[in-house]
Amino acid sequence: MKKTFGSLALVNDQWKLSDIMPHVAIRLKQLFPRIPKGQTGTYTFPNDTNHCADLSWFLSRYPMKMSGEDHSLLESRRERYERELAKMEEILRPDYVPSPRIGLREGQQLRHYQNQAIDLGLARKSLLLGDDVGLGKTYEAAGMLLDPRTLPAAVVVQTHLQNQWKEKIEKFTTLKVHKIKGTRPYDLPAADVYLFKYSQLLGWVDTFGDGFFKAVVYDEIQELRTGTRSGKGEAAKKLSDAAEYRLGLSATPIYNYGSEIWNIMQFLDEGVLGSFEEFLREWCVDDKQVRDPDALGAFLREQNILLRRTKKEVGQQLPPINTIIEYVEPDNARLKSVEDLARQLAIKTTVGSFMERGRAGRELDLLMRHATGVSKAESVAQYAKILLEADIPILLVGWHRDVYDIWLDELADYKPAMYTGSESEKQKAESVRRFLAGETNVFIISLRSGAGLDGLQHRCSTILFGELDWSPKVHEQLIGRLNREGQTEQITAIYLNADEGSDPPIVELLGIKSSQASGIIDPGRQFEAKHSDKSRIQALAERFLSKIKHNPSKGQSGQLALFSDEQLTG
Repeated sequence: MKKTFGSLALVNDQWKLSDIMPHVAIRLKQLFPRIPKGQTGTYTFPNDTNHCADLSWFLSRYPMKMSGEDHSLLESRRERYERELAKMEEILRPDYVPSPRIGLREGQQLRHYQNQAIDLGLARKSLLLGDDVGLGKTYEAAGMLLDPRTLPAAVVVQTHLQNQWKEKIEKFTTLKVHKIKGTRPYDLPAADVYLFKYSQLLGWVDTFGDGFFKAVVYDEIQELRTGTRSGKGEAAKKLSDAAEYRLGLSATPIYNYGSEIWNIMQFLDEGVLGSFEEFLREWCVDDKQVRDPDALGAFLREQNILLRRTKKEVGQQLPPINTIIEYVEPDNARLKSVEDLARQLAIKTTVGSFMERGRAGRELDLLMRHATGVSKAESVAQYAKILLEADIPILLVGWHRDVYDIWLDELADYKPAMYTGSESEKQKAESVRRFLAGETNVFIISLRSGAGLDGLQHRCSTILFGELDWSPKVHEQLIGRLNREGQTEQITAIYLNADEGSDPPIVELLGIKSSQASGIIDPGRQFEAKHSDKSRIQALAERFLSKIKHNPSKGQSGQLALFSDEQLTG
């Protein structure tokens, strides 16, 4: 009689493993890290194809007592897992012949890599599409929705992108699109695709449980990285649970620490990483940092829940980003003015009660980021003038309204266009039009307003970061507005930092966050040395200084003194 090491049975749609020998229990916990080390006696596993395949593999080494019916079910699910895996591996082969697409408008077509993403999403029914910015994730989503099984579909977008999505879907396909209006439910007109803003989800939450929407697409799904703790997250979870097909789009799904990926996965495939406690035990060193980002990224790709292609992989690689880091002189008087308050907040952050520490830390962050941005705003404007005098269009990136006001004043002669959190959709559209039409060479944009914005690459290749964000992915998103198909020049990204205030700790932390995100999204990819060539900027600076010397009024004397000759020429 064959030796067994315990028993396995399907109970209430969960696999229950019990009465196993101690040494087998130790081995089980080593192979399934999500099981608590202190758990004994009985162990349960979800009844999905992935876990069935793992359990079948484990039983090949440690046979268990099972009923014939349970054994047949386990093996049938294992075989299904292997069939589905083989099908998805076939889809991703270079010689794969994609399914025909019915519903594209005349003259429109999808590229091979885009067709692969569509068929993978249809086959798996849950997918995080992390293709590089500019590779056409909007068109891949629209192509997936051409399949009748996905209709009607809900597409959730950021507020300023609702019109852009409608225009792109209707120009690219024959699908009928309806933009959701307001946060109060109403009788929906007949359509194929219904466009929601994230800010509208909570108002419609009571309508999401009936399964009307067969598919849901989340554009810039990092909007849900805080999970169900927010109203929009709670509503999105209900929408996801009722849909059969789920697609998340983002080249930058992780903005901060690696644990955000668990929140994202809850809206796409909540079983793939288990419960949050299981995820922490299996993958993390604490509740924020992933122990081995590369391993987690490889796992997500192996499960075919994450698909990401770079521009290089699809033959659209542009020259490397020319990254330049310059230190500009802050107005120390402005930083000095908040010194006493900052000191008090810093003390509370370290020795106060739990609530006091949290509140003081947030206030200190807001205070120092604002003071730092304002203190270097004039210097940033002077640096911008070097490029503007050479007739180079620029994206000028900031965050605080006071900083924008200084830039608007200093750069008034250049008639800046504004694309921040204060403008209406109509005003933002006009700003884009002015910039693309060449009516201004300055496009002032908020750190977190650029996701999904298209077209700037046809006009501009230079971006100046006048203020920094805590997340490296915010910077990547903005650079991606320029580094995409249609760009003909090398991108130059200039970070204008101060060596005082909030910039130094942000720069230090960005390295930690970047390594977490990069490992998960691009497992195994070595950090590439930043390409940095200041020669063009040096030549422009010398030309600018020469012009000032011969025409002092042009330089608005007194303000330029914020730079030394050495700082201007790098």
